Amino acid sequence: MKKTFLHKSLSVFIVASLLSGCNIQDFGNTSIPDSSADSAVVYSTTLTPAAPFNGASYIEESSLTSVGQELADAEDDVDIEDAIAGIEIVQNYDTELSVPTFITKQGDNWFIVDCYHNRVIYSQDLNAPLDEWYIMSSDATQPHTIASDGTVYMIDDTENNRVLVYEIVNDKFVHTQTFYDIGNRPHYTVYNEITDTFYVWSSTTGELYCFRHTSDSSRMYLTDIRKIDELDGIYVRSFSIIDGYIYFVSGVSDTNSAAASNIIMCDLDTLEIKEKYTVPAEIAGMVQITKIQDYYYISVSTDTTGSQDFATIIKTASLSDLSQGKYEDIYSEYFIGGGTPYYISNVDDTYFLTEHRLKGHSIWSFKVTDNNITDVTSIF
Repeated sequence: MKKTFLHKSLSVFIVASLLSGCNIQDFGNTSIPDSSADSAVVYSTTLTPAAPFNGASYIEESSLTSVGQELADAEDDVDIEDAIAGIEIVQNYDTELSVPTFITKQGDNWFIVDCYHNRVIYSQDLNAPLDEWYIMSSDATQPHTIASDGTVYMIDDTENNRVLVYEIVNDKFVHTQTFYDIGNRPHYTVYNEITDTFYVWSSTTGELYCFRHTSDSSRMYLTDIRKIDELDGIYVRSFSIIDGYIYFVSGVSDTNSAAASNIIMCDLDTLEIKEKYTVPAEIAGMVQITKIQDYYYISVSTDTTGSQDFATIIKTASLSDLSQGKYEDIYSEYFIGGGTPYYISNVDDTYFLTEHRLKGHSIWSFKVTDNNITDVTSIF
């Protein structure tokens, strides 16, 4: 197969910056201070940079969309323009968000995953009114996250069990590739620069799908599927790569609440379980763990029964302390409270929180200085 259109023409625009600078999942190798006299074990390792992917060994190659195939077959700039002629840049037509789940920045563009509107929107101005943003994707049903390495943009199409791949072609976002049958309700997508891998989490099967592309092509490949058997059947909303390990938040289960009520730390390459942290029932329905400076910030959607009455954000210096109820509830102190906090992301030194159920307070920004939250602002 020919190299894809992104490398055929100088007229094709490629975003050059890397999303890893905008991700919240990997914060280096920082030691965690003990939160009590009983010292907790501190786990830290260094990820090994991945060798360039050569495209020789993989499980599955992406399926090209019709436009993706035309672009792959294009011989010159005229062919490229013909292939994308039917794609229009569409302005967003809603003035409010409907259950936003994720916000990030890639290059000059800000992206919001507007989950219940079934779209991803973008703008170069974070403060622009929502109806002045543009629609990047409306092909997914209840997407949750987006990740990019500067060449491709991957969106989890949660309710269709797909992963959608977009590329920028002559200033247009183009859906060029698709992966089908990606577990059940793929819910969280991350690109890690060190391993040069996109990770997509299947939220109820315990499977982590790994995707890569070669350095000279944007064609995506499914290269590995890793699994934690004991998370099969448990609804786990996300993972985070912290200090070289991958952490899965505790989840909810109709049949096994005890098994669900654990944060699990694993080796990223093998998903071998290294440690478990039992959590109380009232915070078991977690959304995400974020390491900021010396503390873990954990957003909680429900308790073990699925009740959003327990939605909150907590802060702890040691995950081992959670089982004893040793944590600080910071939600209402900084973010009003009463809603359902969801994913936290960061761009440079600013963090962003998406939130549900509170009209006019669905996306917040904040900073952290000396382990204290500051500069809290409601954006949308």
